[in-house]
Amino acid sequence: MRTSLRLPPAALLILACALWGGATVLNKALLASIPPVPLLVLQLAPSAIVLWLTFGLSSRKAAPKSVILPLVLLGLLNPGISYTLSLMGLAHISASVSTLLWAAEPLMILGLAAIFLREPVTPRLLGVMLAGMFGVLLVADALGGFQGNDPAGVLLLLSGILCCAFYTVFSRKLSEAADSLYIVAVQQTAGLTWAAALLVAGTSYGSLADIADVPLERAAVAALSGLLYYAAAYWLYIAALRSVPAAVAGSYFNAIPVFGVTFAFLFLGERLTSIQWVGAAVILVSVFELVRLTRTDARQPGTT
Repeated sequence: MRTSLRLPPAALLILACALWGGATVLNKALLASIPPVPLLVLQLAPSAIVLWLTFGLSSRKAAPKSVILPLVLLGLLNPGISYTLSLMGLAHISASVSTLLWAAEPLMILGLAAIFLREPVTPRLLGVMLAGMFGVLLVADALGGFQGNDPAGVLLLLSGILCCAFYTVFSRKLSEAADSLYIVAVQQTAGLTWAAALLVAGTSYGSLADIADVPLERAAVAALSGLLYYAAAYWLYIAALRSVPAAVAGSYFNAIPVFGVTFAFLFLGERLTSIQWVGAAVILVSVFELVRLTRTDARQPGTT
């Protein structure tokens, strides 16, 4: 099958992480004037349109009918449900803390892979997972009473991250079954359908009336962030998943906090407390150890 992009998988994943980290900071700025659900619609609509136009103008083939329903269901999960929850959470916490909490995703992927894919978890891997989750508590400032961060926002964000971890675990084989551009287009459309249904239903996180109140320039910025966050980043990520296992792809997510915290410092003036820096270090060390351990396991005979 023809590959969609010629860059090495590592380059695709790092570029995707840079886009996710930068767009998170942009999302935080946009949430000051746009509620989460309208923002998600404004982001996913142009993303889906551009993806389908690009697919239609290319010579790429659609996926077999047998995989379309699984693709739609995964799209409802991510970006639909996952980013609805994450934007709701981001509205109540800082962009720096948000991107650092996303570093917990590789640890969640490892746990889910052990539960659903029967991948073995050694005592050392379990220790790494527990250390990473302790780092998450420190970054969220849970031990200090969540000072400066709404506990509900942290919980919403972690729920969204968990949805993304499920997505990564179950999308590995599907990434090989169809063209990456087609996969992303279908999933973005499914996510947009979910967000539009929430918008029409009307919730405390946004309604149709809120869309009309968004200034044109803000809507344009939201569309740009959607193209970066959803269309470009997910296309890169799905393309990389063709060549690397889900756990290895997930291990690259430790780059997201590096980009996110840097951009939040430069453009939003955000600062972390000493305890949060300790938690950030614990998370990053645990993820780097996870990368080392998974690579060691992959080289052992009999592993897949």
